[in-house]
Amino acid sequence: MAIVYATDASFSNDIAEGLVLVDFWATWCGPCKMIAPVLEELDSELNGAAKIVKVDVDQNQETASKFGIMSIPTLLLFKDGEPVDKTVGFQPKEALVEFIQKHA
Repeated sequence: MAIVYATDASFSNDIAEGLVLVDFWATWCGPCKMIAPVLEELDSELNGAAKIVKVDVDQNQETASKFGIMSIPTLLLFKDGEPVDKTVGFQPKEALVEFIQKHA
């Protein structure tokens, strides 16, 4: 599955079904750049168990403010459109796998 880049307009559709890991990020954010390859690797290993969606907070301020995003990267986990978990800051792949699996 490919990583989806969501906008304010597409966000609710992008998270509507299944388990979705949403990465709130920005182009100028150092830790966001560090986590990007981890998310790409994770995406190829999930085999459809969860979808990864990225939201650029500078371009999509409405969505970022709706979920109270104060620090980036913030990763929110959604299940069928509802937020179920949250983690802030860089996370190693193993921690993200565990984060997703506890809600699978």
